Amino acid sequence: MKMLTSIQYLPIFALNFICVLPFESAWAQKDAAAAASPVQTAWEKLAGKGAKTSAAYALPVHQTKLPNVFIYGDSISIAYTPQVRKTLDEIANVYRLQTNGGDSSSVIQKVTALESAMRDPKLDGHWSFDWDVIHFNFGLHDIKYLSGKNLDKKNGKQAVSPEEYASNLRKVVAYWKQIAPKATLIFATTTPVPDGEPGRHTEDAIKYNQIALKVMREYPEILIDDLYQFTLPKQPEWWTKPGNVHYNATGVLAQGNEVARVIQAALKSRLK
Repeated sequence: MKMLTSIQYLPIFALNFICVLPFESAWAQKDAAAAASPVQTAWEKLAGKGAKTSAAYALPVHQTKLPNVFIYGDSISIAYTPQVRKTLDEIANVYRLQTNGGDSSSVIQKVTALESAMRDPKLDGHWSFDWDVIHFNFGLHDIKYLSGKNLDKKNGKQAVSPEEYASNLRKVVAYWKQIAPKATLIFATTTPVPDGEPGRHTEDAIKYNQIALKVMREYPEILIDDLYQFTLPKQPEWWTKPGNVHYNATGVLAQGNEVARVIQAALKSRLK
């Protein structure tokens, strides 16, 4: 197991008519072309309104000469995906799951839905590329305690037991190797849980990361992006508010840059 420490157009109103400037930026032209494509239509159907409202869920303009990166994860990864894309612009096509990754038991189902919808050969220009790097994480949704749909670590039941988590990890790795046998896999450790979080125990993030790293030692070819250790020293400065597992703009920027660094290092290793 290798450790990687981690034109628009301008409307002019006059005399009750509108004149539109007769040009668009290259980016706007790309957007217009993508919006009209069957692939974009299929993506929007799959991703819902997030495809148009969230930078993380936007379908990137695919460049055939670049390697292809897939990010799987929960809301932490949703937040840092735009920064990863910005950092790796012109270096890689960075895609991500079209929704929140949730817990480990839902990974295969969600990715299968994505692959089935987007690799449909009936689509003009369907996804015919292979994944070069898959960066994945799940954990925060596994360790949470729920009473019904509410976070409740006092009276709730944990979503995924430690034993189930280990089993699910092995199943997911096997699935990645099935759908992308040549891809470099990177597992990202789960970020810290602050004291006072209503549905998770601080020590469970440590416990489940230990379980994950033990499983990953069975697959020495899988790289580790230790986001837990990367984030831990800065957590008081980076959390959005006390007792919340999410991060402010400074934290998200730093995490995005770190994930991009780890992915770029993996891509360079593939060229050796």
